[in-house]
Amino acid sequence: MDTERGKALVTGASSGIGAAYAERLAQEGWDTVLVARRRQRLDDLAGRLRETTGTHPEILEADLSLPEDLARVVARVAAGDVGFLLNNAGINGYGPFAALDPDLLAKVVNVNVLAVTALTRAAVPAMLERGRGTIVNVASQLAFAGSLPPDPLPQRAVYGGTKGYVVTFTRTLAAELAGTPLRLQVLCPGLTATEFHLTRGDLPVAGREAAVHEDGGMPVGQVIDASLAGLEAGEVVVVPGLADSGPVAELAAAEQGIRTAARGGRG
Repeated sequence: MDTERGKALVTGASSGIGAAYAERLAQEGWDTVLVARRRQRLDDLAGRLRETTGTHPEILEADLSLPEDLARVVARVAAGDVGFLLNNAGINGYGPFAALDPDLLAKVVNVNVLAVTALTRAAVPAMLERGRGTIVNVASQLAFAGSLPPDPLPQRAVYGGTKGYVVTFTRTLAAELAGTPLRLQVLCPGLTATEFHLTRGDLPVAGREAAVHEDGGMPVGQVIDASLAGLEAGEVVVVPGLADSGPVAELAAAEQGIRTAARGGRG
């Protein structure tokens, strides 16, 4: 491992995008810190990485919805040797808003918003001091689907809201840190071939073998390809499957138009 660049810490590393991204980073020579709830899945992944890449993965079993577990992961990130942070952990809490358990909704906010914010805050100062660092926050295309009704989209008021936060948070922080050596990206995949839709997030998917929900979706490898290509190109908002960045630029222009109009055209 290049000790100057540090380690790559990946949350939600027990399956899906997190596990596959950790493998890709290990193939590139990164030693990884693997964070998730399912210890057996983490043990299996760490064993594969040691055997196939010769890297030295570290396991940190944690449920990021729990304050004490989040505090442990924040402390690990703040130790100063994390050069790549992938905030991938997320739960969906899908369902009709009025019928959902408030405890589940709190968990969605804690994992999708609080953990992303706290871990990013823990990473940035040390990265600035080291003069390098990368942060990728995983959002969703559902962040852009607020007014669209359910069916075929899920009932998703809280999930969509949390992912909208991740998009705005990352874009705004990237603007604040422009001119520094840090790279920030918000990755917005659509439906992806993982096990994400097999649970609402209150409980993890059981078993040691990774599954894929019946809805299918984009292969995980293509999502990671898009993320890595976006990092190389300096793109802050990356939407896998988007042929060009025109719609992202149009979104920024529309936002500017709203602010300008609200000020009576004063910009």
